[in-house]
Amino acid sequence: MSRHVQAAGKAHSQRALRVGELVRHAVSEILARGDVHDPVIETHLITVPEVRMSPDLRLATVYVMPLGGTDEKDVLAALERNKRYLRGEVAHRVNLKFAPDIRFRVDERFEEAERIERLLRSPEVKRDLDRSHADSPPIDLDPDSRKAK
Repeated sequence: MSRHVQAAGKAHSQRALRVGELVRHAVSEILARGDVHDPVIETHLITVPEVRMSPDLRLATVYVMPLGGTDEKDVLAALERNKRYLRGEVAHRVNLKFAPDIRFRVDERFEEAERIERLLRSPEVKRDLDRSHADSPPIDLDPDSRKAK
């Protein structure tokens, strides 16, 4: 078995993480400079919080989020229209044997974090947390208080 093949669920290799970060910087720079001449992309500020590379470094999944989370579908469509240009620019900026194919996805981490926050603030969870704190003894966070006993 090749040492480069990863089992499902394993973390990405250090090289894939490093290349992903280089691709993220390249795509971010291209979008920030306005090098892509598309009316949708030109009128939106787009952040690139993460790029995940496949283990063989031939596929880059670029997670994007338009500022304010508006017009996500329009922005994704515009990025898809300009995928060839972006791939070529990334190939010039990142020194790899092969230019990775690029696919774009909306970064949903912010929405997921908000969903968890709403859940934690719900009355049911608050009630359960209050009940569990009432049943357990208080936690002593001061390690020096134990020495005095």
